[in-house]
Amino acid sequence: MMHGWTAAAWLIFATTFVVMELVAWALHKYVMHGFLWWLHRDHHDPAHTGAFQKNDAFAFFFFAPSFLSILFGAILRNPELSAFGFGIMAYGAAYFTVHEVIIHRRLTWFRSRGFYLNALVAAHKKHHAKHGKEDGSHFGMLMIPPEEITRAFRRARGRRRVPR
Repeated sequence: MMHGWTAAAWLIFATTFVVMELVAWALHKYVMHGFLWWLHRDHHDPAHTGAFQKNDAFAFFFFAPSFLSILFGAILRNPELSAFGFGIMAYGAAYFTVHEVIIHRRLTWFRSRGFYLNALVAAHKKHHAKHGKEDGSHFGMLMIPPEEITRAFRRARGRRRVPR
């Protein structure tokens, strides 16, 4: 499908991936913690033990434009339109891996390693420290405050020090 992509298609793919982090941040802050809190609430409920959450429905909000862009890009032989859809899909895959696998360990076989992944986990734990919809922080997924990265880097460096 990506065979024969132009430089413009690759640029659209990469730009879409980056912009999706900003879109996800805004949706998380203003929609999930706003008027659709009823759908996101169970994700913040520490007592929720089911395999699925109502919050999982948000994946369909991104599935539709991704799928339709890829489909119509293929039908219309428009690699730029397909690249847009693949950019959304790539962000969704990254989101699933980071949020569900690394942070919330919904698939238990993966253990995070490295200061950046540890910083992602720490920032998200701060987000979940609040169980209500107000007073939240750290709404992004891949972009996290620099101070979290610095703290995680210092912790990782401290663990590697070898006494003389």
